[in-house]
Amino acid sequence: MLFSRTPTLPTPEQALKGRPEPSFTVPERHTVLGTPLLGPYPEGLETADFGLGCFWGAERKFWQLPAGVYTTLVGYQGGHTEHPTYEEVCSGLTGHTEVVRVVYDPAVVSYDGLLKTFWESHDPTQGFRQGNDVGTQYRSAIYTHTPEQAATAESSREAYQKVLTASGYGRITTEILPASGRPFYPAEAYHQQYLDKNPAGYCGIGGTGVSCPIGVAPAEG
Repeated sequence: MLFSRTPTLPTPEQALKGRPEPSFTVPERHTVLGTPLLGPYPEGLETADFGLGCFWGAERKFWQLPAGVYTTLVGYQGGHTEHPTYEEVCSGLTGHTEVVRVVYDPAVVSYDGLLKTFWESHDPTQGFRQGNDVGTQYRSAIYTHTPEQAATAESSREAYQKVLTASGYGRITTEILPASGRPFYPAEAYHQQYLDKNPAGYCGIGGTGVSCPIGVAPAEG
């Protein structure tokens, strides 16, 4: 599986078993926003999880939003291995994808607004890759925390598919699944806000240039 031309997701039986507890610690605070990474978070905030390729550049897209994002952190989600390491995820034997967790104030920035950033910041038609980054850990994914998020994500995917098709792109491969039963495992300390610590570091994030017609669900406020 590691040396096949086309990456494939491992079955639960094939996946690395992982460990019952994390093998590393996560910093207490966001280096840009100054807010707690792992909580506790103020009442009224909501959580969104997005996979859109290498999480270094993906995380920056969200912390740079002008308002409403309380904190961001990167991690691994959607696979089988408990508390994986970066090396294990990159092996292709965990089933996880690289994910950005966004904790946000829905009174300031809507889930629609986060989805617009998500869709326009990567090419969601590439399957197990983003640009030159190839592997199951780079697949496009949305893990939803409420039925409302799920419905909004599905509607936005349908709307974006129409404009991508009109622009010559293929089928969107983004998986939209409940976060429940798919734990988010925070990544190692050096991955958190990587491009703030390393401004000239690698960023493989790049969109299609096609605007997402957000507004498929009415934003509150």
